[in-house]
Amino acid sequence: MVERVHGEKMNMLIFKSLVISLLLVFSSRHTFAEKKTHHSKSTYIVHMDKFNMPASFNDHLRWYDSSLKSASDSAEMLYTYKHVAHGFSTRLTAQEAELLSKQPGVISVVPEVRYELHTTRTPEFLGLEKTSTLSLAFGKQSEVVVGVLDTGVWPELRSFDDTGLGPVPSSWKGECERGKNFNPSNCNRKLVGARFFARGYEAAFGPIDEKTESKSPRDDDGHGSHTSSTAAGSAVAGASLFGFANGTARGMATQARVATYKVCWLGGCFTSDIAAGIDKAIEDGVNILSMSIGGGSMDYYRDTIAIGTFAATAHGILVSNSAGNGGPSQATLSNVAPWLTTVGAGTIDRDFPAYLTLGNGKTYTGASLYNGKLPPKSPLPIVYAGNASDESDGNLCSKGSLIPEKVAGKIVICDRGGTPRVEKGLVVKSAGGIGMILANNEDYGEELVADSHLLPAAALGQKSSNELKKYVFSARNPTAKIAFGGTQLGVQPSPVVAAFSSRGPNFLTPEVLKPDLIAPGVNILAGWTGAVGPTGLTEDTRHVEFNIVSGTSMSCPHVSGLAALLKGTHPEWSPAAIRSALMTTAYRTYKNGQTIKDVATGLPATPFDYGAGHVDPAAAFDPGLVYDATVDDYLSFFCALNYSSYQIKLVAKRDFTCSKRKKYRVEDLNYPSFAVPFDTAYGIKSGSHKPTTVQYTRTLTNVGTPATYKVSVLQSPSVKIVVQPETLSFRALNEKKSYTVTFTASSVPSGTTSFAYLEWSDGKHKVTNPIAFSWS
Repeated sequence: MVERVHGEKMNMLIFKSLVISLLLVFSSRHTFAEKKTHHSKSTYIVHMDKFNMPASFNDHLRWYDSSLKSASDSAEMLYTYKHVAHGFSTRLTAQEAELLSKQPGVISVVPEVRYELHTTRTPEFLGLEKTSTLSLAFGKQSEVVVGVLDTGVWPELRSFDDTGLGPVPSSWKGECERGKNFNPSNCNRKLVGARFFARGYEAAFGPIDEKTESKSPRDDDGHGSHTSSTAAGSAVAGASLFGFANGTARGMATQARVATYKVCWLGGCFTSDIAAGIDKAIEDGVNILSMSIGGGSMDYYRDTIAIGTFAATAHGILVSNSAGNGGPSQATLSNVAPWLTTVGAGTIDRDFPAYLTLGNGKTYTGASLYNGKLPPKSPLPIVYAGNASDESDGNLCSKGSLIPEKVAGKIVICDRGGTPRVEKGLVVKSAGGIGMILANNEDYGEELVADSHLLPAAALGQKSSNELKKYVFSARNPTAKIAFGGTQLGVQPSPVVAAFSSRGPNFLTPEVLKPDLIAPGVNILAGWTGAVGPTGLTEDTRHVEFNIVSGTSMSCPHVSGLAALLKGTHPEWSPAAIRSALMTTAYRTYKNGQTIKDVATGLPATPFDYGAGHVDPAAAFDPGLVYDATVDDYLSFFCALNYSSYQIKLVAKRDFTCSKRKKYRVEDLNYPSFAVPFDTAYGIKSGSHKPTTVQYTRTLTNVGTPATYKVSVLQSPSVKIVVQPETLSFRALNEKKSYTVTFTASSVPSGTTSFAYLEWSDGKHKVTNPIAFSWS
């Protein structure tokens, strides 16, 4: 299951030439960077109590160094941090780390963590081509800098052409660093910054092999170029992948500037490097930070990504993160901190059809980006991989699993999961097979992810796959033909929630609904590296300027770019206000009124799948009201979690003591959605028939004209919902009004979920909030 999520699901485009153990698992979604023995060294991030430096020191760096030397004579600092943490990273043995943790002024010594990385049609699909939307979006967009933490950038891409852009904003302090295959001259008025951070990576793996990857901001992988051009790439006419998805490729914020921070390498993304990247992005002056990187699900004060992004948020930077590719399983989310904008993935109205015609005359439609030599028009023998292998998992077409004599000259059916999709085709090809059908199981449902296969191949949904197998298992001499249909537009229904998109509930903080929303993340065309082919496989020698990729890694930069548009239009808005505008204006139904579907099940999706809904940028420019939040709100949130002053200091980098006279409640965090967990009562004397009542408080800020808003509630059959007051009148810009929501529910069986919606409207604006109930 883990292999499926982070190998096959992500297409393994990130770590193409290094076979490594998978880095994220459902239970913790992270792994410590190295196995430690008593004497081996590992990387640690050391948090220092900066505001209580001993009087004998007049410089923090000297204090850090002295503290380190008290635990290890040989250790040196990899990085020092100014914003994401007060402290440094270093290499220590377990014994040295324990000794250092006991030194005066050392708050915490945290082991290094290694993470994995988790578009032509989408602007039209999102409504950004409408003249009114474009005029709203233009604003001061060119003053906005989108920072992207990823695998770097391929600067020669036309997506980074700076034609028509004025001077770089005077507030920008970043730079383009020199390194292997990269010079400052590679940057321009579009690509205004490019840095790289490799000390943590090299500390774990040794010096970078510059024959296989560039020790510089240059992207040898493709992932970083794809995400950055999706967020803010310039318009490029005639873009396509082998003729598929032909059109004008443009990022969400074409006038915004891009700054890239290379923190991910062939061996993964290390928290010491990620922290250094965030630290420098804050210092450089980015306005939006896009991170398609798998964050942790550990306590916030132990999670380096949560800590680092808190610092960015405190500096007014909106941080957009991918929700993860752990779906369709429940409670598989990454990046759930409430100061983050957590983005799941949906489809758009474009497919790349392939057709499989069986010997019994039946035809099934799948998806493919294959553009090579076409297979014979005459039917070919077709075989199930599980029947052409001696291995227990031979159905997955892993390396060396197929018996050549049983697949030679045939089309091979490979079950999806376990190994990368395109790699399965390579296994079939090397065993003598002529074509491949990638068969979905119940985990993937009807989701069709198109790939640029190296042999004639197509993906089939679960229903078609089941029918195909029935035919192959029952026919004496089963045959099939594969044909390819190019690009198809206007596909309906769209969007649907992608099967791979990670789902709630948020098991770390159940009272905070995640993901926040979904955005396009399936079969997205955007810029690519010139270093590897579109599949990322070593055997793929094709070179392309654009590639079509799927994942929440793709949906995240869509929201990052849209946030840049909002920031350019409303530069005074806080990160929380921008997120609120995107969430409360998102849509959850199609034009016919039906709820957005989950492609994994074919059933209506829920807020645990799509959060507030699918992003609707045209509406987000004028939300009417927003749910704002400040650093103080998050400090109260920590108090509600019963964090100690020491734990709060780790995240907030300040001394803060929760007041004993104030009642702190997670339910009162000013969030644009509601998650209400109930306990299921058991036994006759447990009060199972006694209703449970819980109250949430929210505050709305007027960002529009004076108006009176009335509330309406789409009730849940399981919970009574009462809102007080039912009317809010705003007379001035930025005026604030609060309301309470009382939820009353009887006990129902554990595992039950139910959903409702609360909406404030003045007749013009609709401020919609999802409500998710769960019983455990």
